Amino acid sequence: MAELGQVGDYEIRLLKVFKTVVECGGFSAAEAVLNVSRSTISVHMSNLEQRLKLTLCSRGRSGFALTEDGIIIYDAVRRLFSQMEDFRSTVNALHVQVSGELNLVASDTISLDDRSHFPEVLGEFSQRAPDVYINFETAPMNEIERRILNEEADVGFIPYHRELDGLLYQPIYEETCYLYCSNTHPLFHEPDHNEVRVQLEQQKLVHAGIQTNPDVTVQLRGLTKAASAYYYETRTAMVLSGAYIGFLPEQYVGHWVKEGRLKPLLPDERMYKLGIAAITRQYGRLNKPRDVFMELLVRRGQR
Repeated sequence: MAELGQVGDYEIRLLKVFKTVVECGGFSAAEAVLNVSRSTISVHMSNLEQRLKLTLCSRGRSGFALTEDGIIIYDAVRRLFSQMEDFRSTVNALHVQVSGELNLVASDTISLDDRSHFPEVLGEFSQRAPDVYINFETAPMNEIERRILNEEADVGFIPYHRELDGLLYQPIYEETCYLYCSNTHPLFHEPDHNEVRVQLEQQKLVHAGIQTNPDVTVQLRGLTKAASAYYYETRTAMVLSGAYIGFLPEQYVGHWVKEGRLKPLLPDERMYKLGIAAITRQYGRLNKPRDVFMELLVRRGQR
């Protein structure tokens, strides 16, 4: 079976001639564009066919037409030159000062979590890219995913709960969530774990109100969903009221636990872990501010 050897500058020139001929609709129309004679174009095409060991087109009285192999090769050539142009643009962009905007959006509590290293990363970024204007917002998980996919935001930070096509996921840290009640809730002072298990399903639960990962779904099964509050701040307020129990991140509610206002119920049984990830769009326009920010974020996380 014939195989194509190394593709060098000469083959690239032949492929450019072929692409021009196809897009001009024939040899005659391509003469003016290529600024060479029709006979020279014919020689180039013959040389290309010999190197590829394929017949790419028919040319004669009936006019110019691509063969089936020619159609496939033309499509591959278009992709090749598009990728070469992307490479050229990327290299050129590396020599340009970083400017423009960086749009960040995070689910609540992530930006001030020590494990995210956001203050340090933002400080380093401001030194590397002092001319970049930063927009930093908070939004629900589903909204963050939508914004990244639609290129309305550059980097999003969410609990890792599913993997969507078109997104890249960079793990940052892992969060542990327990089921909490307040010191005014009837179960707070119940010492018997068996009694807590018996009463648990009758207690009113406040939950995030969205579809999350399977571990969360398992933990919610059998509990009485009586209210929803997506943000941890509002969910914590409802748990602190004494009327509800709810799952909350261990680190976020740590000071309330130390003050004796919250405690986890059956912590060995009622808990789940959430991976926190930075998400970016897998395919999209060149974005130097985003790339610099992600480079700093990953590097900081490896220290």
